[in-house]
Amino acid sequence: MLYSTVPAAEKRAAFRAALNSGELLRMPGAFNPLSARLIEEKGFEGVYISGAVIAADLGFPDIGLTTLSEVAGRGAQIARMTNLPTLIDADTGFGEPMNVARTVQTLEDAGIAGLHIEDQVNPKRCGHLDGKAVVDADTAVKRIRAAADARRDPNLLIMARTDVRGVDGLGAAIDRAKQLVDAGADAIFPEAMADLGEFEAMRAAVPVPILANMTEFGKSELFSTQQLKDVGVNLVIYPVSLLRIAMGAAERGLDTLVAEGSLKSEVPAMQTRARLYELLDYAAYNAFDTSIFDFDVPDAR
Repeated sequence: MLYSTVPAAEKRAAFRAALNSGELLRMPGAFNPLSARLIEEKGFEGVYISGAVIAADLGFPDIGLTTLSEVAGRGAQIARMTNLPTLIDADTGFGEPMNVARTVQTLEDAGIAGLHIEDQVNPKRCGHLDGKAVVDADTAVKRIRAAADARRDPNLLIMARTDVRGVDGLGAAIDRAKQLVDAGADAIFPEAMADLGEFEAMRAAVPVPILANMTEFGKSELFSTQQLKDVGVNLVIYPVSLLRIAMGAAERGLDTLVAEGSLKSEVPAMQTRARLYELLDYAAYNAFDTSIFDFDVPDAR
C-alpha cells in the first residue's frame, strides 16, 4: 500500500551487490509508477526510467527539451512505488559541471539508485539516430568527475554513457570509456553497439559493469538475455518497449471505436478491473480505511 517500504539507501546497496553477482540484471523501462509496480511483480531485477519516454509522455521528441525538475519529478514518482532499484537517464547532466553536480544530488534526493550521463553535445538527440555530435574528452571527463564528486551516498551508481561509437567508431568508443572510468564512472553504457562482438570488446576493455540498450528500431540487433550474458554484459534495458506496446494498443483501440462505434470487441484484450485493483493493492487500502473509519455517520437531516 502507498509507497515502497525499502529506503533508497538499501536499494542502492542492493543494486551494487547485484551488479557484483555476475548475473545479468534486466531493467524494463517504466513509463509511469503503475508500470514500475508491474515490472517488479513480474520478477525483474530493476526498473529503468528513460529520458525518451519522459519526453514522449510530455509530447516532446527526445532532443533535450525536458528539464531536471521534470525528470526528477517523474523519477521520484516511479522510485517510491517499487522496491526495485531504479536507473534513470540524466541526459547530458542538464548543463555544465556544476549543473551536473546539482543533477546528481537532486536525483539522489528523488530516491534513484543510479543514473547515467552521456557525452553528447547539448542539446542531445536519441542515441540511435544519425547525425549525433559528441563533446571532447575533456568535457566528458569533467561531467563524470563532477557527478562522482557530488554524490553523498557512495552507493549511488554513476554510469557514463558514450555515444562515440556512432561518430568515430568502436576503437574511439573504447578509448572514451576508459577515460570515463578513470574519471570515476562506476559503469559504462556504450550506446548503439553494432553486434555482440562489440559488446564483448567493450566488456574486455573496462573493469566496470557495462549496459546493453535493447531498444526497438535502433542500431543494435535485439539480442536475447542469454546472448548478452554470454559476452559479459551486466545490465540490459528495454527503455521504450512498454510505452510502445501501450501506445500501440491505445491506437488500435481508438481505431476500433471509430470503425465499430464501441469498444466491445476490444474488451477481451483489456486489463480487467479486478486485475487493476489487484495491482493497485486496492484491498489493502480498503482495509486501512475500514480500520480507521469505524464509527457511524450521523443522519445529516
